[in-house]
Amino acid sequence: MHKRVLGASGLEVSSLGLGCMGMNHHRGPVPDHDEMVSLIRKAVELGVSLFDTAQVYGPFTNEALVGEALGPVREQVVIATKFGLVDLDGQPLLSSRPELIRQTTEASLARLGVDTIDVLYQHRVDPTVPIEEVAGAVKELIDDGKVKHFGLSEAGATTIRRAHAVQPVTVVQSEYSLWWRRPEQAVLPTCDELGIGFVPYSPLGRGFLTGAIDEHTTFDPADNRTTIPRFTVEARKTNQAVVDLLRTIGARKDATPAQIALAWLLAQRSWICPIPGTTKLRRLEENLSATEIELTAHDLDEIERAASAITIEGARYSEAAEKMTNL
Repeated sequence: MHKRVLGASGLEVSSLGLGCMGMNHHRGPVPDHDEMVSLIRKAVELGVSLFDTAQVYGPFTNEALVGEALGPVREQVVIATKFGLVDLDGQPLLSSRPELIRQTTEASLARLGVDTIDVLYQHRVDPTVPIEEVAGAVKELIDDGKVKHFGLSEAGATTIRRAHAVQPVTVVQSEYSLWWRRPEQAVLPTCDELGIGFVPYSPLGRGFLTGAIDEHTTFDPADNRTTIPRFTVEARKTNQAVVDLLRTIGARKDATPAQIALAWLLAQRSWICPIPGTTKLRRLEENLSATEIELTAHDLDEIERAASAITIEGARYSEAAEKMTNL
């Protein structure tokens, strides 16, 4: 597995990480616990070193799962979690009050079974708490040795700059893929300027860019994609154009649409580390093989020209969820 350094921080991670959310949150029936522990440990064997979770996933049970799976190999991995979308009782709550950050981080440490959290993200920007106060609270946790690196999720360029002035931001995490490219407008240039790494979540468009989903696909009622406008039947039918593009490039590279989608992301910046999620070993192995695919300048130009002619139908989030982003 190739390695990457997230910006100027010196934090080295595998070129692809593993998003663990879907292992027991947001994707319908919960997979077998022991199978997910085994999958995470297999990812470590295959060279993955960055693992992503959050307090709200479950809530809380995803952190416990990740902590259990990675306990025996703690020194080999980088564990990232997030605060600010759930309170101590597990109730939905957008809050980054400094005292709550400390309380929930202490709880995350216990669930993960670690002395220090490698990367602590603010999950969503809280408009009621100045970002300087949030950064200051995380700075105190870093000074106390409870956190190593500060991250922001779905934060805009201005917010990133304000936070970075108080406590250097190591990494920004936002959705980014061939069908959601808004970070290119201001966030990626800001990260480049400030020496901040970037971690794209949903790099495979919540599974759509794998080519395994079309207008005939049915989702479990508990799958959150049933609430996302981009996954209506008509939107899926229209958005197949981007999958067709990935298949065209993949046919020349002997690669799957998912592998081309990930290879495209890796080619955008040397300090980008996507975190595709999966619950299946074959998909994990498929995703990791994307790190061996080299897209030439010609390939990238072709993808850019074709993608620019495609209009993606449907919002990426429900209206309520989109309001919590800061882009």
